[in-house]
Amino acid sequence: MPTVDLSLLLEQNRLLHTHAMPAMETLYQQIVNTHNMVILTDANGVIVHSLGDDDFLEKANRVALQPGAAWSEQSKGTNAIGTAIAEQAPVLVHAEQHYLTANHFLTCSAAPIADHLGNVIGVLDVSGDQRSFHKHTMALVRMSALMIENQLFSATFEDSITLHFHARPEFIGTLMEGIASFSPGGRFLAANRNGQFQLGLSPAELQSHTFSSLFGLPLSALYEHYRTASPGLLNLCMHSGVRVAGRAQLRLSNGVFQQSLTLDRTERPAQPSATQAAAAKRRLSGLRYLRTGDPQLELVIDKVTRVLGHDIPIMIMGETGTGKELLAQAIHNDSPRAMSPFVAVNCASIPETLIESELFGYEDGAFTGARKKGATGKILQANGGTLFLDEIGDMPYSLQARLLRVLQERVVTPLGSDKSIPVNVELICATNHNLRERIARGLFREDLYYRLNGLVVKLPPLRERTDLESVVKKILATEAENGRYRVSDEILLLFRRHRWPGNFRQLTNLLRTAVVMAGDEQEICLRHMPDDFLDDIEQDTEQSSRPQGGIGVNLGEMEIDAIHKALQAHGGNVSAAARALGISRNTIYRKVPNLK
Repeated sequence: MPTVDLSLLLEQNRLLHTHAMPAMETLYQQIVNTHNMVILTDANGVIVHSLGDDDFLEKANRVALQPGAAWSEQSKGTNAIGTAIAEQAPVLVHAEQHYLTANHFLTCSAAPIADHLGNVIGVLDVSGDQRSFHKHTMALVRMSALMIENQLFSATFEDSITLHFHARPEFIGTLMEGIASFSPGGRFLAANRNGQFQLGLSPAELQSHTFSSLFGLPLSALYEHYRTASPGLLNLCMHSGVRVAGRAQLRLSNGVFQQSLTLDRTERPAQPSATQAAAAKRRLSGLRYLRTGDPQLELVIDKVTRVLGHDIPIMIMGETGTGKELLAQAIHNDSPRAMSPFVAVNCASIPETLIESELFGYEDGAFTGARKKGATGKILQANGGTLFLDEIGDMPYSLQARLLRVLQERVVTPLGSDKSIPVNVELICATNHNLRERIARGLFREDLYYRLNGLVVKLPPLRERTDLESVVKKILATEAENGRYRVSDEILLLFRRHRWPGNFRQLTNLLRTAVVMAGDEQEICLRHMPDDFLDDIEQDTEQSSRPQGGIGVNLGEMEIDAIHKALQAHGGNVSAAARALGISRNTIYRKVPNLK
């Protein structure tokens, strides 16, 4: 029977319950008819609400797995809910790992739900019959808990300026996005877990910052951006020099909206000098940062270093995801123009109908829907600095002649204007196309090609680089706090075998996800890898082994080897080895049937 007043319990946890319900219902639909239930508890492990299959709910009630019952460690001993609260980390408790014998029929996956200050305010749990356990359940629970945290964060700061941001625009609106809230005057208030992770600062350090100091944009410019009828994504540069896309929500009254323009000036703390900021930026994202020991990359860096400051256009070739924009930004940061703007334009992502106005700007009334007072184009925004034209091979053919004229005459004429404005930019282009082939097919102008290719360098794909281990360490140092994560030898072996069709973009996302999956564990292991990556590895192993008569180590053999190593490390203790590997004892006995 329930041990507390349910109506009082719900009222005390009303905000948590309200924002958890949609995530719980979605999660339940993914596990329906599998003898499982979804559970929400408060900060003390008292069950607030549950959803589940009727037949399993009846069994769960027999062990008080129902609303009103307390499942803290003090009440039930080792169990997923109570242990998740005690450890403040996701926990999987399987079968006989439960302290109480009556609960041995359960397998439970639980993740704590934290507020914006990092305090645990509840737990999301999936409990079910141990025979129906699925390896994906924990990942679903963790993602659902993160979804609830983000919903609570937005609700807590609904009257603030809230910025959603990520280095990859397509991740905005997903669980991977960073979220940060600011006062109407721009003072930092709070950030969600991914927001703190991307900003690379502790909550205490963030409290001394403002919107402008973190994202390099005056608050007045932010308000001006959102006064337009259909504002696009913001192009922001974080304090670390990393560029991100952002979308802000301004849920402010008209009075606050106007008053904030003056508050931004008064609340902003003292900023470092321009010289200090440029020096810090160059240290974090210059060419030196890219040196990781690969001979091919060293040759590329040596070549571009020689032409810095000589007004020679640079063309960067390479597959998608090889780091072309990162190299372009590093070239700019090490050039004499480092104090001036770096403006990136993705020629493939802007609609053909808009790219001309984006590049060259326009005057008031140049076309229907044009912004009053016109707009400055990307080329003029980069005046004095560097213009980076990414995916130049996808630029519409009709615009290529106009771009060529700008590069030759060094003047820009905005749409709807008869005035030519002088412009001085350093030009860097990038493409994953073979431009000579596109010239032959009539898709790219030959005269523009020879105007752009002053120095042509090619970035090697990840599968051809010799510095994989150094690259992994550098990515982990960037993506994880205090650089405390490392990959196991088994995973590094898999990385060396993989073809990496998505190159560094794929590797970065894989490691970012693995860090989340690893949680408090410091070593990233096989169980932290997503299934699609493991499937690719298995296919790669099969393909590479066929010409050699089936010689090679497959994924199953690597699993068995990992089990033997864990058993050896724990003196043959099967339970301890299973806990270390994150699998059940039955899995070990099944994989190693001759185990005594």
